[in-house]
Amino acid sequence: MLQMRPSCECCDRELPPESKGACICSFECTFCESCATAVLGGICPNCGGELLARPARPIEKLANNPASTQRVYKPSGCVQAA
Repeated sequence: MLQMRPSCECCDRELPPESKGACICSFECTFCESCATAVLGGICPNCGGELLARPARPIEKLANNPASTQRVYKPSGCVQAA
């Protein structure tokens, strides 16, 4: 099951589990759509993997399948993977 991390690793923007504006890689590194496209060019800076739209979790499913509360934030910002 996806962790559904609550924020963008680059800008710390809130990304609730029902959000349509979150992008993830196969390791679930999480970024807002703006950072994923404009800053990172669709490539995860951590693993070099492709960033794709994270599926939204329906609100009615959150009671039994809660989203993660663990925030991952890089205060120095993000850069494209080499």
